[in-house]
Amino acid sequence: MTGAPPLRRSGWSIFVFWAPLAATWLMMAFEGPFLAAVIARLPEAKFNLAAFGVAVAFAILVEAPVIMLMSASTALVEDASSFRKLRNFTYSLNALVTGAMVVVLIPPVFSGIAQTLIGLTDEVARLTYGALIILLPWPGAIGYRRFFQGLLIRGGKTRLVAYGTVLRLTTMTATAIVLYVAYALPGAYVGAAALSVGVCAEALASRLMAHRTVRAFVSIHRSEETGRALDYRRILEFYYPLAMTSIIGLVVPPMLTFFMGRARAPVESLAVFPVVNALAFMFRAFGLSYQEVAIALLGKEQEHAREIGRFALGLALAASLGLAFIAFTPLVNVWFETVSGLSPELASVAITPTRILVLVPALSVFLSLQRAILVRGNATRPITWATVLEVIGIALLFVGLSAGFDMVGVTAAVIAFTGGRLAGTAYLVAPCYWVLEKGAASLPPAPR
Repeated sequence: MTGAPPLRRSGWSIFVFWAPLAATWLMMAFEGPFLAAVIARLPEAKFNLAAFGVAVAFAILVEAPVIMLMSASTALVEDASSFRKLRNFTYSLNALVTGAMVVVLIPPVFSGIAQTLIGLTDEVARLTYGALIILLPWPGAIGYRRFFQGLLIRGGKTRLVAYGTVLRLTTMTATAIVLYVAYALPGAYVGAAALSVGVCAEALASRLMAHRTVRAFVSIHRSEETGRALDYRRILEFYYPLAMTSIIGLVVPPMLTFFMGRARAPVESLAVFPVVNALAFMFRAFGLSYQEVAIALLGKEQEHAREIGRFALGLALAASLGLAFIAFTPLVNVWFETVSGLSPELASVAITPTRILVLVPALSVFLSLQRAILVRGNATRPITWATVLEVIGIALLFVGLSAGFDMVGVTAAVIAFTGGRLAGTAYLVAPCYWVLEKGAASLPPAPR
C-alpha cells in the first residue's frame, strides 16, 4: 500500500518511525501528573485524589477489551474487506464496553463494588460515582480512536497520531483550567471532565486524519483466497487472546486499589498511588509506544527482528535510567511537592514506591517487543497466559507483603507489580524464541 513503512530497518529509520508514537505516549503520560496537580490544589485534595484514582481505575477496567484494537488494525487491515470487517467488529465492541459502563453506574451495583467490595468511605464513593458518570463516553471513544490510529500506523503516518494527541492534550488542559477557574466543582469531577473532553476530541480528529488512509485501503480489492480472507471468525480467534490480555491485565489497578484500601495507611496510599503511577507511566510510555512500531516493522517473516530487538535494548536502558534520575536525586521532592502539589506528608509516602518502580520501564519495552513478535506471528494465546501469570503473581506478592510485613499499601503494591511483570516477561521468552526460530505453527499447544 502507498505510504507503507520503508523496508530499511536501520536504527535511525526505526527511531524516525517510533518518535511520533513515543511523543504521543509521553503527551498522554502528561495527563496524569497535570490533572493530579490540578486536583491537589482544589479543596479536599486527599479525598478527591483518591476518588479520581478509583474512577479512572474503573474506567480503564471497562475499556480493557478495546485496548488492543490499535494492534489489531495495524496487523490485520490490508484491503477493503478486512477494513470493513474489523471496523464493524470495532463498533460492536465499543457498544458492549459502553453498556458495561452503564451497568457499573446502576446505584446498587456501584455501591456493592465501591463500598462493600473495595471499602471506600462514603465521601470517596460519592465523588467516585460522579466522576464515573462524567467518564461514560471514555471507553467507546478510546476504542474508536485506537482503531483509526492503528490504520495510520499501518500506513506509516505516525506523525498524524501525534498530532491527534496534541489536540487531546490541548482540549483536556483547556477544560481543566476553565473548570478550575470558573466553577466550584470537586477536583475528581474536574479531572474526569477534562479526560472525557480530551479523548472525544482526539477520537474525532483520528477519524478525520485517517480519511485518506481509509480511502487507500478501501480501494484495494483482493480475491477471497482460501485461508487468506479476513472473516469474523479469524478476527475473533486473533483478537480474543488480546482482549483477554487487556481485561486480565487491567484488573491490576482496581485489584491494587482494593488491596490498598485494606492495607496500612489506606487513604494515603490511594491518594499517592495515581501520582506515583503517573510519574512511572511517563517512562513506561517509551515501551508502550514500541509495540505497534515493532508490529509494523518486524516484517512478514520477522526478518527484521535483530534490528528491532537491538533498538529495544537501548530504549529499555534509557527509560529506566530516566526514572532513576528522578527517583534517586533531589528532583524527587521537587516533582512530588512542587510539580504535583502533594503535601510533605504525602510526598514522603510516594518516594519509596517510585524508587522500587525503576525497573518497570525497561520491562515495558521488552514486553512490548515480545507481544509484537507474537502478534506478528499470529500466536497471540501465550500473551494471555503471561498476563494471567503476572496478575496471580501480583496478588500473591501483595497479600504476602501487606500481611506478613505490614507494609504501607502503596509500597506493597509497587513491589507486587514489579514482581508480577518480571514473571510475565520471563514466561514469554520461550514462545518468542519458537516464533522467531521455527514459526508460530511450531508452538506447543497452549493450556485452555
